[in-house]
Amino acid sequence: MTIQQFLVYLSLCAVCVLTKPTDKKDRVLHDPQLSDKVHDDAQNFEYDHDAFLGADEAKTFDQLTPEESKERLGKIVSKIDEDKDGFVTVEELRDWIKFAQKRWIYEDVERQWKGHDLNEDGLISWEEYKNATYGYILDDPDPDDGFNYKQMMMRDERRFKMADKDGDLIATKEEFTAFLHPEEYDYMKDIVVQETMEDIDKNRDGVIDLEEYIGDMYSHDGDADEPEWVKTEREQFVEFRDKNRDGKMDKEETKDWILPSDYDHAEAEARHLVYESDQNKDGKLTKEEIVDKYDLFVGSQATDFGEALVRHDEF
Repeated sequence: MTIQQFLVYLSLCAVCVLTKPTDKKDRVLHDPQLSDKVHDDAQNFEYDHDAFLGADEAKTFDQLTPEESKERLGKIVSKIDEDKDGFVTVEELRDWIKFAQKRWIYEDVERQWKGHDLNEDGLISWEEYKNATYGYILDDPDPDDGFNYKQMMMRDERRFKMADKDGDLIATKEEFTAFLHPEEYDYMKDIVVQETMEDIDKNRDGVIDLEEYIGDMYSHDGDADEPEWVKTEREQFVEFRDKNRDGKMDKEETKDWILPSDYDHAEAEARHLVYESDQNKDGKLTKEEIVDKYDLFVGSQATDFGEALVRHDEF
């Protein structure tokens, strides 16, 4: 078995493991918290630092002097100003915060890109991805481990085609990111819903009934008594998930469940940072206004943003 086979095998094993009786599987896709710190600027700006830089990057901002920190911050501001008009808007700051919070996604894409761009042309075709990931099953369509790799390959192909906006079956890095992390892209959300329904809808009637909903989260495993959280989930299904009270969840109801309209924490933080730093109250920030309030954004801490800025350029 090749390393590629082994990795696919492990991923499938993870999918196929039965839920433990007391475990709860959460399919709801929430945006992560910007920080686990308390947001209280009267005490400190740690929440803002985590939000602006990402928690892991913020931890390393303790090596530079304030002067060095301001210099690094100025370089970051140049990257945030996407249209290069000399101002940072709420929208640009929001997009940067979202990038900082989800940097791990781009790092994951970089790792996988190297293993799938076989001809190193800066693009990944479906054929390249298929051959790198599933090539061995073309020679062995009935593998010994019993997994249905062909079905998984067909599912991947459908998602790849959805991510491929121009329909040429060749993915740019942005399209490949949408393929690997569809939950991050509005135009991919229908495929997220479809795949979720296919996973849960065991009788293949195109909807999710109460027992399928509970069965996806909890395995009785011979136990007669259900945990309290399972009883609560039954109530949630009846009272909130099944909006039209027909005893099942259709596509729209499933979408409302797994893709809720969350409060936009990045937008709120961007507005907060602009409000606190906007000296002339024109609703946008200059580099000077941001650097003057450097302690709000990065404090007297610093980090090497070289690699992060390169990644931001690429995406």
